[in-house]
Amino acid sequence: MNEESLKIYLPKFLSAESDKELFEGIKSFPDNIDSRIYTNYLENTCLIYQGDGIRDMLVINLPEPLIKPVPSIILSNTCDIDIENLRMFPSQIVYAPILNLDKYTNALLTKGNKSSEQIDSHLKSIKKQEITQIFYLPKLEGKLEESLVFLDRVLNISNKYIIRSNLKNNRIFTLSNYGAYLFLLKLSIHFTRITDKVDRKSI
Repeated sequence: MNEESLKIYLPKFLSAESDKELFEGIKSFPDNIDSRIYTNYLENTCLIYQGDGIRDMLVINLPEPLIKPVPSIILSNTCDIDIENLRMFPSQIVYAPILNLDKYTNALLTKGNKSSEQIDSHLKSIKKQEITQIFYLPKLEGKLEESLVFLDRVLNISNKYIIRSNLKNNRIFTLSNYGAYLFLLKLSIHFTRITDKVDRKSI
């Protein structure tokens, strides 16, 4: 996309400074996927934002019965899970577990069915956000090691599970404008591609 076409798809509510920063970030993609995808600008708020990393979300890997608390990323839209947004029905929080990249790498090596070259190539693709079902999370000093999220491992829980008054202690990170843009792009590509090449004729 050229610069003019790209600007059409940028959010319209940002300040001129934030708009420029986001635009420059997108233009430099994928060579700038680092801590700039995070922000501390919203860390004192009591809202859960789409793309937030939250500690101790309950995860189950069916059909295994074990449930354990795991850091996870929020997939739900920010407005949908705002507790001030009253509905006729309660909204659930939709999320996916965050996996440590080193542990994932070791698991691949332990399997032994892929060469080190194949694994290296796979990891490079992850870090460039090239794999549609994986969202890569770079290291955030003191809070998060290099990690990844499988977008096809989705769970949900009551909106009351995360106590908003204690959110600052439970929140690992919030995505910046640039990080949120990448996250939405990955969600869109993973869940909404019209490329299954199936002709779904009307009856």
